[in-house]
Amino acid sequence: MADAPLLRYKILIVDDEEDFRHMLRVFFQQAGHAVIEAASGREALLAAVDSQPDIIVCDVQMPGMDGFDLCRRLRKDHRTATVPIVLMSGTSKEQQDQLDGFAQGADDYVLKPFEPILLLAKIEAVLRRYATARELGEVLKTSGVVLNVQSRTVACGGHEVNLTRKEFDLLTLLLRKRGRVLSSQFLLESVWGYDLAEYNDPHTVTVHLSSLRQKLGPRLGHRIVTVPGSGYRFED
Repeated sequence: MADAPLLRYKILIVDDEEDFRHMLRVFFQQAGHAVIEAASGREALLAAVDSQPDIIVCDVQMPGMDGFDLCRRLRKDHRTATVPIVLMSGTSKEQQDQLDGFAQGADDYVLKPFEPILLLAKIEAVLRRYATARELGEVLKTSGVVLNVQSRTVACGGHEVNLTRKEFDLLTLLLRKRGRVLSSQFLLESVWGYDLAEYNDPHTVTVHLSSLRQKLGPRLGHRIVTVPGSGYRFED
């Protein structure tokens, strides 16, 4: 059975124009991303806390709370202060408008109209920058597993576990995206760097995950759950 579409990022789209939100939602979902929508700044504030998106894409011109105000409020709330934000605008196109957006905490500023693929490229570039900075001192802790990204060490119940490079990278990705189903295709692209047009054998993932489960032991290994026809998920 074919793998399910890749779920890479959770994107919150904020725009008062329903047709525009729909267009972006369809494009992002076809690209393998999860999408949340908000029609106003106030809806976005709630969605940002409740859904914990990986990134927020927000229009500047909205009735009530505009994009600048939303950006400022998100940055003041400790629960959303570090969520990347990309602002969009079809009317506030002057250099000063863009500078104002960056001053409120935006990570990028895109002028409408644009091709969705350009926006997606900017989103992925912003997320890569955040990931690089976060990874430098990242320590992942859950369910008795302590994984230090910088030192590339893993401990279970206080005892160090010796993993191969690919096993470590697999576990890191599963922990970062715990609770989400990751397809074999996504893992082959992300961990091995394969071009799926040239290599797409899920057996590679199966073998490495089997070894990883054994090394983590029965109590923790079973938390790496196989979702038939879809992929794998780490459950807390």
